[in-house]
Amino acid sequence: MLELIKLKIAGLISLLWREVAKFGVVGGIAFIIDSGIYVWLLHGPMSDSQVKAKIIAGIVATMFSWVANRYWTFRHRRQANVLRELVMFIIMNAIGLGIAAACVWVTKYWLGLTDPTSVFIAGSVVGLVLGTIFRFFAYRFWVFGKEMDQEEKFAHDHEILDKNRADTGTGTMKSTAQADTGTLPTVVR
Repeated sequence: MLELIKLKIAGLISLLWREVAKFGVVGGIAFIIDSGIYVWLLHGPMSDSQVKAKIIAGIVATMFSWVANRYWTFRHRRQANVLRELVMFIIMNAIGLGIAAACVWVTKYWLGLTDPTSVFIAGSVVGLVLGTIFRFFAYRFWVFGKEMDQEEKFAHDHEILDKNRADTGTGTMKSTAQADTGTLPTVVR
């Protein structure tokens, strides 16, 4: 039993590590897309509108990130409801952006560091790292939240746990005589 649990934990760590690596690749490419489009727009068609250029670059990078995470990083965890998944993805990205903005706010207003280097480090280093950690777990558990039981490697985990509970007498397994039929029991007086 202990050996089986060790194998399941090793499989979970392996799966998590692969997802972290893929998530990092997607994030790196999205960063390049965002930066590249932003620079191109600033030196081209939107040279007089930096904020709009940043918004457009961010939207394109976010859409790339959603598609790449949906079809590569978390392909085994996609939800059937694509619209719900996209809305959750956008909400989690907004929260991640809020984390980065909060880091800038704390640096500027609480710590009193207003030089461009401090603000850049707060938003684009500390904020990016904290926001990325949040996004990974948010994507994994809320956005691309297909149950682990539906993954082939983890399909029998509940059977192992329920068998262990039944063996110790602490489980909630019912015998066939106590099976739930969905009806209320009748009281004989």
